Amino acid sequence: MSIEVFNESGYEGVNEEMLIDVASFALGEMDIHPDAEASIHIVDLKTITDLHVRWLDLDGPTDVMSFPMDELTPGSGTALGGRPDSRSVGPALLGDIVLCPEFAAKQAVAAGHGLDHELALLTVHGCLHLLGYDHATPTDEREMFALQNELLADWYDDVTRRGVKYQPKPSGAQAFPSAADRAELDKIVPGGGLPAVGEPRRSAPDGDR
Repeated sequence: MSIEVFNESGYEGVNEEMLIDVASFALGEMDIHPDAEASIHIVDLKTITDLHVRWLDLDGPTDVMSFPMDELTPGSGTALGGRPDSRSVGPALLGDIVLCPEFAAKQAVAAGHGLDHELALLTVHGCLHLLGYDHATPTDEREMFALQNELLADWYDDVTRRGVKYQPKPSGAQAFPSAADRAELDKIVPGGGLPAVGEPRRSAPDGDR
């Protein structure tokens, strides 16, 4: 898996190696072709606010946005893979995930865990959006959050097996949240919350990648 990180946030303490690791693991577990490519862009509050307004027509900053290269349906059997039981045909450019650590740090404090875990969670969430998962309906929401939490928990187990040292696996109630948990967090940190973040219906221009 080829994951590139572009950190233009100026925010200290972002573990780029960890983000590549968790994204690669999540996409690999989803049977995405090992030569597939994706990008993670780490940006400041102004940039994420501009993107939020431009592509989702929502005011204010947010935590994560996803810009898939193609409109996908989970399980469609395209080159991007979709669900774990779909056939991976070949490599593809998946798209871009945009993270705002400054905003995510506020959510991490409110949720009772560290920034690294919050960014790992957001990265897995973004990966699923790239594969066509969404939370537009209650059923889709439950499915996506359950899969997100399973992948994230399995990544921590895999990190332990490999003897890699990242942040410890947190055990707080918000560490592996349901959609309802994140909705409650959104009341504490207005403007974020994973349920409010959907995949844009248009591809971002080259200048936003």
